[in-house]
Amino acid sequence: MNPLSLQPIPYQGSKRALAPRICAHFQPGISTLYEPFAGSAAVTLYAAHHGLAQRFVIGDVCPALAALWRLIIEEPAEIAARYRSLWEEQVTAGPGHFNRIRDRYNAERDAASLLYLIARCVKNAVRFNRSGDFTQSVDKRRRGMRPEKFAAAAQRASALLKGKASVHCADFTDCVAAARLGDLVYLDPPYQGTTYGPDKRYAAQLPRDRLTSCLEDLSRRGVDFILSYDGKTGSKVHGVPLPASLKLSHIHIDAGRSSQATLLGRSEHTLESLYLSGRVAAA
Repeated sequence: MNPLSLQPIPYQGSKRALAPRICAHFQPGISTLYEPFAGSAAVTLYAAHHGLAQRFVIGDVCPALAALWRLIIEEPAEIAARYRSLWEEQVTAGPGHFNRIRDRYNAERDAASLLYLIARCVKNAVRFNRSGDFTQSVDKRRRGMRPEKFAAAAQRASALLKGKASVHCADFTDCVAAARLGDLVYLDPPYQGTTYGPDKRYAAQLPRDRLTSCLEDLSRRGVDFILSYDGKTGSKVHGVPLPASLKLSHIHIDAGRSSQATLLGRSEHTLESLYLSGRVAAA
């Protein structure tokens, strides 16, 4: 099975293409893998597919996204049917369908509506405002992930994670509060360049000092972690390096052509920073 086919949520910025290189740094015998900024949970799915951890914790601060993951894991047929209904409605409902579903999501925070919006928005490039409202526009050139493709991916994800995973709608620090020696935390937080300013890509913002404080706490508790954070696109360096006092190993991985630069009419490659805690780096 191609691990990329496991992805039920077509999120721009997903780590599905990078998951093999990220998971290559996993130490053997992980008890629980925590992914507190889950999004499409690409690293969790890849790790589950390859048997790299016994249990999994998926976390996200967005309630609808957390609810979506619960449905994918526990009730894949139900969420597939709800998505199919929304997807098929667009054929007869006319060009205003996407905006009506967006209005519904912004009023009700419905999981199925969020899935449809992610699948149909421009380049799957999710955008929220400070209130958590979905703001991205419809991609008029395509209809989004076909229902049968989503249903198959949801069933595969459920088969991998049901009975082995828990989903938390919580702040990332609360999500990893129970992590201990023998576990691994993979963090893929909003990058500094997408947290503030005009380009809001996430439902919540993350001050850098809160992230640093969490990493310090994990280190004090002896919890291993891997962090994807910032990097370089073309000649542009994103963000400020993390403090040397954290004593992390810092490497770059080639993330390929930048989808955001492509949206802006440029052809640039992205190098993403990967930070490894001490035992992970030494493995």
